[in-house]
Amino acid sequence: MVVEFGPDSLPGLSIGDAQICLLERLCNACAVSGNESEVRQIVLEQVRPFASEVRVDALGNVLALRRGQIRQPLRVMVAAHMDEVGMMLMDDEGDGVFRFELIGGVDVAHLPGKSVYIGRAHLPGVIGRPLSFTADEDQDTEVFGDGPDNKIPLASLRIDVSPDNAKKVKVGDYVTFTTAFTRLGPSLRAKAFDDRIGVAILIELFRNAPPNIDLQAAFTVQEEAGLRGAHVAAYALDPQLALVLDCTPARDLPHWEVDSAAAGCENALYNTRLGAGPAIYISDSSTIHDPRLVRHLVETAEALGIPYQIRQPGGGGTDAGAVHRQRTGIPSVSVSVPGRYIHTPATIIRLEDWQNSLRLAHAALSRLSPAILDIER
Repeated sequence: MVVEFGPDSLPGLSIGDAQICLLERLCNACAVSGNESEVRQIVLEQVRPFASEVRVDALGNVLALRRGQIRQPLRVMVAAHMDEVGMMLMDDEGDGVFRFELIGGVDVAHLPGKSVYIGRAHLPGVIGRPLSFTADEDQDTEVFGDGPDNKIPLASLRIDVSPDNAKKVKVGDYVTFTTAFTRLGPSLRAKAFDDRIGVAILIELFRNAPPNIDLQAAFTVQEEAGLRGAHVAAYALDPQLALVLDCTPARDLPHWEVDSAAAGCENALYNTRLGAGPAIYISDSSTIHDPRLVRHLVETAEALGIPYQIRQPGGGGTDAGAVHRQRTGIPSVSVSVPGRYIHTPATIIRLEDWQNSLRLAHAALSRLSPAILDIER
């Protein structure tokens, strides 16, 4: 069954049961930065039947080429990262209790009480913190944080796998959240839409590659640890331009402050909103995106009636931060699916934003020609 969003006249590819099932497999796979093998195997299974060439490089990036069907097609790298944020066991304290460190940008406040999987066997565990209690005449008061701001220090947390499983895990094992992929009406919930949604879009683009380009698909590793895979992939592929597909935070909920001048004010800090379409980047902390490609995306969306939004300039970043600085410079732009609660145990996205991001990416690639590089920036 095809999932329909909006007018039937909207062009491009559609999301159906097969695409949703694939995204579920991708999201439920465990692939913290540096340990992307579970996602890599799914990607290879999906792209090999369509690839002119496919290889796995020394860092673990999957680089797949689907050749165009015209003379001298534009070489276009389309990238999406396979890894997710997570943790790693660092010190065995006995009886199945381990200290751990974070991999990628995880807020410690989200961790206490969360269930996790450890290692390749997905052994279950829980993140805990011994509670402090202050004496009260009538009852004990739980103190979850240290200091005046009640922030929880990472050093106070432990991962508990139980004594029976203590010997089944070891220091150095990767740790991920256990949140299973779930459909919630018009939304989807999972632990790793950043960036399995980009991976799913890239797989679909590769299966339906426009004939006017050489599509160089780069499923990259270690984005959350510093865009490391993208450095290597962009240098190896040497594209003429690049499109990066990612998932970006949707800070679209009501603004809430306790002790600041912003208390009670309208939220002016959002950068994207759920349901408003794919987010086109202009600038972030690592990239000023190529204005020719930004205009191309906007003009494509407006010409075809595809909803879109501009990701508000500011912090954050994508693999474009590494790609655009390779060799003599690679014109690059990013498009992201908005997601609430990114880098937490559960992220929310809208099905319609996924659909429209796929449509925009496919339409924009289909309308590309080498002439775009002759336009003045």
